[in-house]
Amino acid sequence: MAVDVPPAPAGPAPLDEHRRRGSAPAGASATVGGRVLVLNATYEPINVCTIRRAAVLLLKEKAEIIEHAEWELHSENLTLPRPVVIRLVTYVRVPRDTHRRKITRRAVFARDRWTCQYCGSGASLTVDHVVPRSKGGRSSWDNIVTSCAPCNRRKGDAMLRQAGMKLIRQPGSPSPQIFIHVATPTIPVAWRAYLLEAA
Repeated sequence: MAVDVPPAPAGPAPLDEHRRRGSAPAGASATVGGRVLVLNATYEPINVCTIRRAAVLLLKEKAEIIEHAEWELHSENLTLPRPVVIRLVTYVRVPRDTHRRKITRRAVFARDRWTCQYCGSGASLTVDHVVPRSKGGRSSWDNIVTSCAPCNRRKGDAMLRQAGMKLIRQPGSPSPQIFIHVATPTIPVAWRAYLLEAA
């Protein structure tokens, strides 16, 4: 099945722009201590990998550096810019089966933008089954939402109508990019241009 992917930028950023966006002040803090964003050949973000894995892909010419830090990686025979964002040379088909991925609290929070889906609060967050398990509710992406503790207590084991509550938006399977946010809670500035706003 064909998938929609974000259009590729008009061209690679100038070297100065790479350096500016990939800079790592105070050591490597801005580059998430060893994480590299992996883009598909279409510039769609698909994964996060280690610097070591990124270096292997680069040396095998399976990827190219799109963004890099000001500092470099050194080995006995090689000097390589520290990659921050790399792009695969060949398109890789990515399975769209996020509904089968393990549901974790952090992934639910990220999908729901860290806000209670009943009142919009961002404090004291937990998760809630919209249809309670005692009433046949499943532990699925379309039945689990982020809830603040007060709303969770108010709803209890009741259905929404019984509790007089409404959802801000209907839950569903998250976009694949959600799992990039889960893997790397602090998103470097250089990554943001490639990460779409979570839907």
